[in-house]
Amino acid sequence: MKFVILAALATLAVAVPQQGYGAPAPRSSVRDDSFEDVAILRDERVHEDDGRYNFDVEAENGIRASESGSPDGPEGTIVSAGEYSYTAPDGTDVLVKYVANENGFQPQSDLLPVAPEFPHPIPQFVLDQIAFAAEEDARRGREGSLERSGSVRAPSTSYQRPS
Repeated sequence: MKFVILAALATLAVAVPQQGYGAPAPRSSVRDDSFEDVAILRDERVHEDDGRYNFDVEAENGIRASESGSPDGPEGTIVSAGEYSYTAPDGTDVLVKYVANENGFQPQSDLLPVAPEFPHPIPQFVLDQIAFAAEEDARRGREGSLERSGSVRAPSTSYQRPS
């Protein structure tokens, strides 16, 4: 009988509403002024039954994106092509065109860095460093042949107190 009363009291204690607990405020009531609301001016999306698609999106702040794709890649993988544009914080207009296929994502833009043509001229300080390293390797090779001939003492294999 005591066990039943104890169990009933424990159940009652757990079921009592906890004081001081409030639900978190809805996110819409918290305003972060670092973000601005931007209207979407155009949002057109087409998805065909055969896997082809395209979309065009334009926002009030000048951001635009468009892409089209189809399952024309190897083993039916999607091949996509498109572009996006926006204005960078410094006022630069950014336009990136791309293709995404079995060779990966391949963007093109005047603002992307370009690797130098190869073979490109090697600076003189690099050539000097390469020559210095070759001389060091040759010297070490000669010293290694002296060690094998016995004229250079090999390191001790036992450790002793210095005398």
